[in-house]
Amino acid sequence: MSDAPLISVRGEAVLEAQPEIARLAVHVQSQEPDRRRALDRLTERNRAALDLIGSYGDAVERTETGGLTITPLVKYRRREGDIRAYQGTVLINVTVADFTVLGELVTRLADLERVRVDGPVWDLRRDSDVHRRAAEQAAQEAVARARRYAAALGARLTGLVELSDEGLGRDEGMPRPVALAAYAGAPGDAGEPEAIDLEPEVQIVRAAVEARFTATAPDLG
Repeated sequence: MSDAPLISVRGEAVLEAQPEIARLAVHVQSQEPDRRRALDRLTERNRAALDLIGSYGDAVERTETGGLTITPLVKYRRREGDIRAYQGTVLINVTVADFTVLGELVTRLADLERVRVDGPVWDLRRDSDVHRRAAEQAAQEAVARARRYAAALGARLTGLVELSDEGLGRDEGMPRPVALAAYAGAPGDAGEPEAIDLEPEVQIVRAAVEARFTATAPDLG
């Protein structure tokens, strides 16, 4: 085993970037005294929401159904089986790539009957170049820091022993979904709603590495 001096350091990089996508959670609901009617209403409202989302074409990057439930609502303190209504819910997850239509899409979705919209949650794509740049800068910082330590001791770096990724990730303070619209009012309201102004939130990306380098003997005299 080599007895060359070792210098162990940590390199870190913190980058700010504009978000690349925005995520919405669209909750479509129905509640009727009859099970079949509740299901029919849910089907109609789900189709209306999907048609509206689909009308934005490539501006919407992805549309996914996150879940569907039909739940009997039992009367309070009554015997089992005494059902007062049936409630249906569909969750639609929407990923929007074109922020110029986001405010309009949110308000139009919220204007649909018995629809709730949560979001937007701003984000970067998983393959975003920002993550690569953060990792590279963290490695470069580790090298620069090790060189500074070596120079302070009158030594110089001679080789790399180990470089380990401490992990890439969004800042822990990343935003949570915010409810922008509660359940919409009764159908038949005149005109289209005014689009809400949305300002994209800057994304913080952190990367850190740990590295060990060999060095020449220090000048401790």
